[in-house]
Amino acid sequence: MKILVLNCGSSSLKFQLIDMEKQERIVKGNYERIGGKRSSLRLNVRGEKSVIIHVARDYDEAIEFVLEILLDKKYNVLNSLDEIMAVGHRIVHGGELFSKSVIIDEKVIEEIEKCIPLAPLHNPAGLAGIRAAQKVLSNKPMVAVFDTAFHQTMEPKAYIYQIPYKYYEEHKIRKYGFHGTSHRYVANRVANLMNKKIDDLKIISCHLGQGASICAIKNGKSVDTSMGLTPLAGIPMATRSGDVDPSIIPYIMKIDNLTPDEMEKMLNKKSGAWGVSGVSEDYRDIEEAYSQNDERSILALDSQCYLTAQYIAKYLVSLGGLDVLVFTGGVGENGQETRERICEYLKFLGVKIDKVENDVKGVEKRISSPDSNVEVFIVPTNEELMIAQDTYDLVK
Repeated sequence: MKILVLNCGSSSLKFQLIDMEKQERIVKGNYERIGGKRSSLRLNVRGEKSVIIHVARDYDEAIEFVLEILLDKKYNVLNSLDEIMAVGHRIVHGGELFSKSVIIDEKVIEEIEKCIPLAPLHNPAGLAGIRAAQKVLSNKPMVAVFDTAFHQTMEPKAYIYQIPYKYYEEHKIRKYGFHGTSHRYVANRVANLMNKKIDDLKIISCHLGQGASICAIKNGKSVDTSMGLTPLAGIPMATRSGDVDPSIIPYIMKIDNLTPDEMEKMLNKKSGAWGVSGVSEDYRDIEEAYSQNDERSILALDSQCYLTAQYIAKYLVSLGGLDVLVFTGGVGENGQETRERICEYLKFLGVKIDKVENDVKGVEKRISSPDSNVEVFIVPTNEELMIAQDTYDLVK
């Protein structure tokens, strides 16, 4: 039984086809620059990679072409669309209504539309993907899997902002958190690796990449997370500022005569490690400059590791202790220096990593020393498998 997973961005379509009986990915792809004249599809079929130049003016055309590729005898993926059991859609924001994945109907679509003000860049793309998939796979059940759903177990004391309460009552302004599908997968996977029940563990999951968030997980449930109303909050990221003194925002707007949209763009696109280092929005470039003793790159990365470690320590209050610290995401999985810097700040908690075990990239393993008070793991995330599993469970 095969599940098609779709993840629509503002101008991209990431997808995977997963065989649920074998729990393995058959094909993955990324359709880039949708709506432009240079759109292309990056394809990986059972490890064989290729790039196909094909213009897609919208999601309808992109999904139609993806299905053509899946049926192409050249790739030996599908003999018929009947082999696809269902379609799982990644939706960024589900607001307060969705605390778990749901089968999509018109009512669900209406509620996702209501969340557009909370995620104006992401939810419209997700909805476009749903509509496009419904046109070409009209007989297939579809499931919405929300980034925010996992965090709906947070208590009000964790998600309420200390601003006039009317903004929560009237506009639902509160902490929602994101990366929930990743944090949920990683927490369950690390419990399996430790051969323990997730209900017995206090876990801090660090999803570190271009976007980054920390999640405190107790008894398998999210009790707090670093991202807030939007993915801008929390620890600093590649181009996002993370938490700042709120007064900085109007102060800079006055200095540079910026509009709200311009200010928001600066905080999301021109801040973080790139804003401080001035080198690049790619962590690999900043790490290279760091190794060459570039002062601003050293400042950017050392500050980010320091602030990340602070967040981890803060969440010990939320959890009442800590059993396991897990790193995931592009930087978390591949950045051995980042993991080491963060854990160095946590030595006072008895966190000790084995430098030999830590000298790896993109593998699933324990990297803590035998005498560490806290187990430390690397677990490559697999959000698509989590989406596929939710979809399979709901429609089977």
